[in-house]
Amino acid sequence: MPLRFGRIRQTQFIPHTKPKQIYRAFLNAKTHTAFTGSKATGAGRVGSKFTAWDGYITGKILKLKNGKKIVQEWRTSEFPSKYPASRLELNFRAKEGGTEIVMIHSRVPASQTANYREGWVSSYWDPLREYFAKKQKGERN
Repeated sequence: MPLRFGRIRQTQFIPHTKPKQIYRAFLNAKTHTAFTGSKATGAGRVGSKFTAWDGYITGKILKLKNGKKIVQEWRTSEFPSKYPASRLELNFRAKEGGTEIVMIHSRVPASQTANYREGWVSSYWDPLREYFAKKQKGERN
């Protein structure tokens, strides 16, 4: 039986942030841990391996364009063993009032695509917005 893959594309807006802030939040293990609430590891360099969500996500950084793009090999502990790692691409662009993120997650096992589509929102986009909103509020006081 051939392997079947899905693709997720999401565009998100994070207010009151600069692209470099979000770029660093994804690559810096301490900040990644802070905004998700779950342990992350990694060095944030091309070729380095990383983990997120207490080891649920593992991967390798394939390409970085400072403050603009992150490309990773990415898989979760739920990927069927016969499936290769997926490919995650995050693009960051300054927009009036914040940063637009365009995420393309490809080569996702087709049977899991809907779950990951929802997971990106609940596990990354919502917590990221909340993290930067709290940071912004704290800077005003």
